[in-house]
Amino acid sequence: MKKLFCFAGALALAVGVFAGRTATVKAADTTWQPVATLGVSLTDAQRSGTLSTLEKAAGLSSPTTLTVNGSTLVKYLNPSGSTFTANSGVWSSALVQKTSTGGINVTIVPYDGKNNITTITEDQYRNAAVTAGVTNANLFITSATPIDGSGALAGVYAAFAENGETLDASQIIAAQDEVDTLSKITDANKDKDGYSDKLLNNAVAGMKSDMASQSNSGSQTLSQNQIGNIVDSQLEKNNLGTIINNNQRTQIINLLVTIQKSGALQSSGFKQQAEKLADSIQDSAKSLFSDLKTKLNSEDTRNFLQKIWDAIVDFFTSLWNWVVAQFN
Repeated sequence: MKKLFCFAGALALAVGVFAGRTATVKAADTTWQPVATLGVSLTDAQRSGTLSTLEKAAGLSSPTTLTVNGSTLVKYLNPSGSTFTANSGVWSSALVQKTSTGGINVTIVPYDGKNNITTITEDQYRNAAVTAGVTNANLFITSATPIDGSGALAGVYAAFAENGETLDASQIIAAQDEVDTLSKITDANKDKDGYSDKLLNNAVAGMKSDMASQSNSGSQTLSQNQIGNIVDSQLEKNNLGTIINNNQRTQIINLLVTIQKSGALQSSGFKQQAEKLADSIQDSAKSLFSDLKTKLNSEDTRNFLQKIWDAIVDFFTSLWNWVVAQFN
């Protein structure tokens, strides 16, 4: 069974990555020029290489460029508890391509063949973007050096502001809380059978969609108990009910309370983007369980189950023979 849980987690991850790659063909929003946000600490060679890497991944050329520096980090990330300064270095970079439809799609792009984003995952970027109020965009993320990826996220927020779509500060704070919470939970569970970051982010996206629906677009404040029921339901749907411990469950509930207090649920854009995330979860789940069924019917699995059955039969046969021997 351990093999089957590992397979399920890996398959879910593979499905999500594939979906992320194919979803980035949505029609561009012609009111936006794509924006490349480049870390201030990049050398000239790294800046050129980063821009080329992002352009190739997005299939476009000559985007507007925006330099992200320590002050950008202070503006967007420090209100959530980060301790950046105006002199902080920035290496992770992003290319933001606004689209007219399609929700949020994120691709972490290897730099010279290596993924240098060490902490934030594609799905964490995606969930955070929805919470912050980002709508319909393809986000390409990379870094010339190993780094957590915070600079790229701050760059996404800055790119929206540069195009006249300043995001709500309270929602950005909630988004940063989300990245921090989910990153820590993933780090704590990364070696557990049946766990994957994708399953957790799928569950959280479903939670946000359910909250948006049950609160009637923010007109009704959900109680902590109602939010707890939503959390439990989505954890079970994503096979995480027995993996996420009580402390982590409380962290998720507190996160969702923060998201609700930020006013995110009152935005029709949030509800729409959350629903798009939920739709992608359902599509991924269909593929996951279809492929899992195929795996269960495979020759290797049948042999594995047959060995278990043979062992059970041998045990009871030996037990029966022992009982019979006692009366002979």
